[in-house]
Amino acid sequence: MRVMLRLGRMGRMTSVLGLAPVIPVVVVDDAATAVPLARALVAGGLPAIEVTLRTPAALDAIRAIAAEVPGAVVGAGTVISPAGVSSAVAAGARFLVSPGWTDTLLDAMKASGVPFLPGVSTTSEVVALLERGVTDMKFFPAQAAGGTPYLKSLAGPLPQARFCPTGGVSLDSAPSYLALPNVACVGGTWMLPPDAVTSGDWGRIESLAREAAGLG
Repeated sequence: MRVMLRLGRMGRMTSVLGLAPVIPVVVVDDAATAVPLARALVAGGLPAIEVTLRTPAALDAIRAIAAEVPGAVVGAGTVISPAGVSSAVAAGARFLVSPGWTDTLLDAMKASGVPFLPGVSTTSEVVALLERGVTDMKFFPAQAAGGTPYLKSLAGPLPQARFCPTGGVSLDSAPSYLALPNVACVGGTWMLPPDAVTSGDWGRIESLAREAAGLG
């Protein structure tokens, strides 16, 4: 697997794009599952792990992964407010992902000191981010917002924009996204079957993660 880190002057990661072809999007209901789950994903070749801030256990999960899984690059997803930015970074998140963006949220993410992927679903949103100097973006909800045909149409007029499509992406559809010149990775949940998480079948999750990592 090819891993590319974009680093700033101080050696800090400046982009999450390029860590792996797939970023697992994780919803954690029980923080006790966070560490074994993250270890399985890392062992399978998926080091970038997005823990969504959708549950009360999310911040504890981020803290645990950051402290106990050194191979993981844990981030926070569903970041929708400056308070969420602060809480996530304080918990140890090394990148931030939002489903959409406002000027207030973008300012907070820029000030956080960690890489971020603001969500877009229209050309105007992409252009507005480029005006603000942002080139790395989340395309969400990918399938509902136009899928690969839409992203392909953006590559010509807006080649500087790089995307991580998330939302409805599957093992079957991921290769068509990854084949596009403006797509660096995809986000997905298919390597995290709920029954495997509930039963603690980390071997199965590692196997599915390895299959996903092989898409790159």
